[in-house]
Amino acid sequence: MTFPMVLSRLIPAALAVLFLCAPAAQTVSAAEGAFLNELEDLPLPSGLTEAPGGMLFDSPTGRIVEATAQGEMEADQVLAFYAQTLPELGWQKVGASSYRRDNELLKIEVDAKRRPVLVHFSVVPH
Repeated sequence: MTFPMVLSRLIPAALAVLFLCAPAAQTVSAAEGAFLNELEDLPLPSGLTEAPGGMLFDSPTGRIVEATAQGEMEADQVLAFYAQTLPELGWQKVGASSYRRDNELLKIEVDAKRRPVLVHFSVVPH
């Protein structure tokens, strides 16, 4: 068998393996510590997945960010996750679901009436 023939058989097989393994690799990395795309320093608990359509705007006074995630979690689980995690990242709790760090204010709103639960994140200069 010539080298080009071997390659012609090997390439489709390699592509098939990559195609089949890629989704599994993405799932593992998301479960091991996903972060919001628009807020790279804001983690997502393993039960939430970011929804498309986030927004990031850099203004002269600071960044403005909007992001949404959803998942099969209870509202109190979501809020407890952030109450525990955010202070470790330098955020100070200033309200039931509001945090401040430097000149930014983060608000987390959980719509527990929806299934899957919907979580809205917003950051504005403060």
